[in-house]
Amino acid sequence: EELIKRGAAKVYASARNTAALKELVDASNGRVVAVRLDVTNEEQILAAAKIAPDTQILFNNAGINHYTGIISAADSKSARAQMEVNYFGLMNMTRAFAPILGKNGGGVLVNISSAVGLVGIPALGTYSATKAAVHSLTQSVRGELRVQDTHVICVYPGSIDTDMAAGLDIEKETPQHVAREIFKGIESGAEEVYPDKVALDFAVKLK
Repeated sequence: EELIKRGAAKVYASARNTAALKELVDASNGRVVAVRLDVTNEEQILAAAKIAPDTQILFNNAGINHYTGIISAADSKSARAQMEVNYFGLMNMTRAFAPILGKNGGGVLVNISSAVGLVGIPALGTYSATKAAVHSLTQSVRGELRVQDTHVICVYPGSIDTDMAAGLDIEKETPQHVAREIFKGIESGAEEVYPDKVALDFAVKLK
């Protein structure tokens, strides 16, 4: 929605079930294109790259949180499932779209990590680990893609008011505010974006 407001000619919106995007597509007058995509499916990632060869900004936003600790989890299944989506899915999307961004002038890569990727939270240990991995990957990819002039940004939100955080009784920022802060980062050339009060508090304490 923020991209459309800012005049984007086309937005590829992905979901495992594209029916969930119907309202957004219908309201966009043809500017939003629905793409079926499960980021744990490499064939679907490659298919998405073929559908969207004009991509100039890639947002890696897919994520799951099982709210499990490292030791307290019954087994390693939740950790592996979260890593498949939050890390390997993001990595494979980046690998598939990096050449496209390069061909289109460099473009922008936006990876969504988390404040808990910078400071591990025991109750979210398995999730925190995946977001720490995203933080590290982004730093490495930034160096690799510098040669093709791709602007690489990592976003470290606190809790955002989405379905993922629906059961948490904590301070939450709106998705709309976070989107606006990300675009401020793109426009200013920032490498890191802390889009809400909780995230900013984390950033200050880490310095």
